[in-house]
Amino acid sequence: MPPKKQVTEEKVLLGRPGNNLKSGIVGLANVGKSTLFQAITKCSLGNPANFPYATIDPEESRVIVPDERYDWLCKKYNPKSRVPAHLTIYDIAGLTRGASTGAGLGNAFLSHIRAVDAIFQVVRCFDDAEIIHVEGDVNPVRDLDIIAEELRLKDIEFVEKALENSKKKTRVGGQSLELKKAKEEEATIEKVLAWLKDGKDVRKGTWTPKEVETINTLLLLSAKPVVYLVNLSEKDYTRKKNKHLPKIAEWMKEHAAGDPILPISVSFEERLTHFATDEEAAEECKRLGIESALPKIITTMRKALHLGSFFTTGTDEVRQWTIRLGTKAPQAAGVIHTDFEKTFIQAVVYNFNTLKELGDEAEVKAKGKVMTKGKDYVVEDGDILLIKAGAAKG
Repeated sequence: MPPKKQVTEEKVLLGRPGNNLKSGIVGLANVGKSTLFQAITKCSLGNPANFPYATIDPEESRVIVPDERYDWLCKKYNPKSRVPAHLTIYDIAGLTRGASTGAGLGNAFLSHIRAVDAIFQVVRCFDDAEIIHVEGDVNPVRDLDIIAEELRLKDIEFVEKALENSKKKTRVGGQSLELKKAKEEEATIEKVLAWLKDGKDVRKGTWTPKEVETINTLLLLSAKPVVYLVNLSEKDYTRKKNKHLPKIAEWMKEHAAGDPILPISVSFEERLTHFATDEEAAEECKRLGIESALPKIITTMRKALHLGSFFTTGTDEVRQWTIRLGTKAPQAAGVIHTDFEKTFIQAVVYNFNTLKELGDEAEVKAKGKVMTKGKDYVVEDGDILLIKAGAAKG
């Protein structure tokens, strides 16, 4: 007998599908969130030509994604138009203990977190008599506990409401397919509720693709990816030491294993923005033997959101497009223009690494490295695409 064909189930990611995903800066009051936001939006991330920024309103900003591949392509083609990839970042008001029950700006705060797709969580590890700590003293582990608990408590509230609504549907009885689906969804909701009440974050669970689809409709706070930012004094950032770090590492191991954690000195980043030129700021970094953490913060968040890039190139324009990893060619074409997805014929593809290695397109062609791919091709990070599509119907 021929061996059975193995069907691999496609992995469904937690969160909203899409390529224009947003990240929010979250933390207790007075931990350095807004200063970090201002530093990110004002700073050119070390390269004036490639890092313009655009503040959309005081709480939202688009920052350019630092990418050496894009820089290399711009240098090579010297195009008339250059369009880098960007990431949208929100500054979210400070959280307080009891936010889940409406304390402080509780409800507004939590609805703002619901609107973003991932979280930068800023944790304060610096002592400063002039900047009061909302809990009275600097204790990052306690702060981490407060935030994790507030987000979970709000999720429990959301899930209990969803369960109530679900039960109204399933009480009807009968045998319809719709009812069967509703019962499956209800079982997932109950499973999520038990998980949360056990003190665990949804993103740390192992869920089936079907369960993920139900979870994604709930827009849960603890399902969002988190990048932890440990805010140190400039002195500690420079010497790469801080008395709180071992305890934070222990907390991470227990509650957030596998999540990225990055040291940053927000006061240092803010100081860099005051230099008259980027050359002077780079000189200061060199003098201290440290680097700005901002480029790494942005690339780490992009990774946490499962975002990648493909490029379109030429002397007219070099452009970096953002896609969710695992996107197929027609959907990638749709990022360029919605009509291209509907009328997609094929994609002519080669990867950036091949181009860099061989030097130019003619050489890539001569070596037979240019591929023609159809609708099932999954676009890889760093692909250079030429989309062929039919005429859109008027």
